[in-house]
Amino acid sequence: MEKNKRLFIETYGCQMNVYDSEIVLSILANDGYAPCDSLDDADLILVNTCSIRDNAEQRVWGRLDCFLQEKKSRDVKVGVLGCMAERLRQELLSHPAVDIVAGPDTYRELPAMLRRLEESGESQINTTLSLKETYADIDPIRTDRNRVSTFISIMRGCNNMCTYCIVPYVRGGERSRDPKSIVREAERMYAAGYREVNLLGQNVDSYLWKNPDNMTETVDFAQLLELVALVAPDLRVRFSTSHPKDMGNGVLYSMAMYPNICTHIHLPVQSGSDRMLGKMNRKYTIAGYMDRIDKIREIVPDAAVTTDIIAGFCSETEEDHLATLELMRRVRFDSAFMFQYSERPGTKAARHFPDDVPHEVKTRRLNEIIELQSSISLERNRECIGGTYEVLIEGTSKRDSNSLFGRTSSNKVCVFPALGHRPGEYVNIKVESCTSATLLGNIVE
Repeated sequence: MEKNKRLFIETYGCQMNVYDSEIVLSILANDGYAPCDSLDDADLILVNTCSIRDNAEQRVWGRLDCFLQEKKSRDVKVGVLGCMAERLRQELLSHPAVDIVAGPDTYRELPAMLRRLEESGESQINTTLSLKETYADIDPIRTDRNRVSTFISIMRGCNNMCTYCIVPYVRGGERSRDPKSIVREAERMYAAGYREVNLLGQNVDSYLWKNPDNMTETVDFAQLLELVALVAPDLRVRFSTSHPKDMGNGVLYSMAMYPNICTHIHLPVQSGSDRMLGKMNRKYTIAGYMDRIDKIREIVPDAAVTTDIIAGFCSETEEDHLATLELMRRVRFDSAFMFQYSERPGTKAARHFPDDVPHEVKTRRLNEIIELQSSISLERNRECIGGTYEVLIEGTSKRDSNSLFGRTSSNKVCVFPALGHRPGEYVNIKVESCTSATLLGNIVE
């Protein structure tokens, strides 16, 4: 293959997809491709896709139409990667812009697929799911701009089979990465100047590595957290996402033991109704969820808890919706990702449950959830006023070039005057005021 071919990659969806794109950049760099920032310069265009919501897929179809215009004007190859490639393989391959379709477990095959494409001129497809692939030996090419905080994938796939979710179908079953490779990656990131790593998994609490040569030797997530925390005392360790049915007290004790394990837990609840949770196959009750909240507040009292909430899932009644609002008042989440239910083809919900909550009802319920959460988030942030918090500086404020922003250990964004400091430094900030999303303060020397 010719050297110095240019690769342009677009990524949609969650941070796991961003990490996968960095894996792809590394694999193709070894095959002579160099990343570029401009579509116009690219010899190869890749789009890494997400199937969690329909609007993400619709954006990809629109981009493929744009890429087709590029192909009409010059010689450029186009590939679709990731979850959408897995779900809609044949439909994508029939699009006139698309030359390659590769599922999330087949990125090692991309160089061979590109060679076959060059030799034969025929479109290539590989969407085989793996029970073993974790890309543990690949050193990703980082694309983040701040060089302060980065992500490390600790596992792939999901076994939970929530009825609304497409992930198990497009990313396969759960498998955990060798902890030694995770620690080595964290050490490399620290040596490169990063001061925060985020451990990623669809359900980090079910991380369980078993030594293939000695199956009695295991490492669970609480132990992994400790191993990464020990890399350096000034390397912050974050993680997401947790599952209420799997988060054990061991994780909380690890958080309490190591000051550099951040005091933030993202614990998706989805609904405040036991009936809805059962229909979603979430495998916990509200009583079980509240038990986890109580333990978090007991063992890590400074922890911020954030969540995900779905409005208008199949057959949701007004009583179910009011139960969600009541749960929000009880827990007082620091923030939340809030969505209307969007039916995803191929899921159990799409096959068996009518999407029967009218759109206008979903919208009204979602707006009520957002309004309540905004008021709770403001209350939670006001509780920080007058306090002093250690903040890791990430960059310059978007609204004020003379101010910097960073995050507290509990993941609250803080904006403050620069005063000669720079990204990657830790500073102590006394909070003077706030909005529902941001703490505002000054450096305490």
